[in-house]
Amino acid sequence: MSSSATSHLTPWQRGLLLASLMLIALNLRPALSSLAPLLRQIEASTGLSSSAIGLLTTLPVLCLGLFAPLAPRLARRWGSERTLGAILALLAGGIVLRSLLPPLGLFLGSLIAGACIGILGVLLPALVKRDFPAQAGQLMGLYTMMLCIGAAVAAGATAPLATAFDGRWQPALATWSLVAVVALLVWLPQLRQPPTIAPRRGAGGSLWRNRLAWQITLYMGLQSSLAYIVFGWLPTLLMDRGLGMVQAGLMLSGSVMTQLVSALTAPWLATRGRDQRLAIVVAMSLTLAGLLGCLYAPLGSLWLWAVVLGLGQGGTFSLALALLVLRSRDAETAGRLSGMAQGAGYSLASLGPLLVGILHDATHDWAPMGVLFTLIAVLATLFGLGAGRTRYVNDV
Repeated sequence: MSSSATSHLTPWQRGLLLASLMLIALNLRPALSSLAPLLRQIEASTGLSSSAIGLLTTLPVLCLGLFAPLAPRLARRWGSERTLGAILALLAGGIVLRSLLPPLGLFLGSLIAGACIGILGVLLPALVKRDFPAQAGQLMGLYTMMLCIGAAVAAGATAPLATAFDGRWQPALATWSLVAVVALLVWLPQLRQPPTIAPRRGAGGSLWRNRLAWQITLYMGLQSSLAYIVFGWLPTLLMDRGLGMVQAGLMLSGSVMTQLVSALTAPWLATRGRDQRLAIVVAMSLTLAGLLGCLYAPLGSLWLWAVVLGLGQGGTFSLALALLVLRSRDAETAGRLSGMAQGAGYSLASLGPLLVGILHDATHDWAPMGVLFTLIAVLATLFGLGAGRTRYVNDV
């Protein structure tokens, strides 16, 4: 439905539409963060190497980037409502498939889940902007909060679920398909609406030859790389340092929940200054400090460093999203910049978890990861300093 169509909806209908959009946003991270607490169990039961486990954590992130550009094409062909409903059903199926026929089902299900999340991640912000244009800014903050909650709950609850299922990781992973099924059921009333076929955008200037657009894209990709390393490997790292499976999962969950604070406040604070460079440096510094603390600090202080990590990563992610709007003069440019930054950025981000797996396979040690984390953080900061200046991709 168009924004004009939503204007005559009853408060109940508008509330149901908003609730369904936020429930869908809740599904954008559990398939990624639920895997990490179980990697040691999966490795032991399937015989996969650390490099193969690294590929398993990399595959869905790579699909976020590869399939994001498909979203506008599907929406133009089938309508946003029907596309979203079909992708939700496919996401539930992909999550269940990860628990069947290991290890083939693990990889195929992860590929399907990553592809679905990549498409949903492009469709949802566009729907929020279309159906709630006057509240789009506030609702994007709520959207970010739902992402963090979904990631945190899945990270913290998956290991206890495996324990409840007599130590079996398969049903613990499959449980998260229920979240997608609930979102689909709440979304079903929207399928009765006439399908809205998105208009084809004008070509505009090519962002792929735009230096500022690339700075934003590389900042998005590099900060996301650290985020997906944390989603994929932090519990395993903590367990190898001496924590139990449940405790490691809860520490990841707590770190992600901490992101809510900086995810909601960092963009607001950043827009109060002359530009966003200081905010980017502070957020990335907190992220690196948290990662190095989790690697090297005494076990008794790990909760402190997990909180520092969460504050940093909530800020880096929300600032990356904010830059897509702040560096665009109009909505059409913001849409094209978002597609580029998510497509190319997430493809780059997928290399992070893979490199961690390869490096751990080669060294059988976590200490060398500090060099990798520092290199990624420094590069992200450098590109962030370029992206954080007050300019517009339309003008450069």
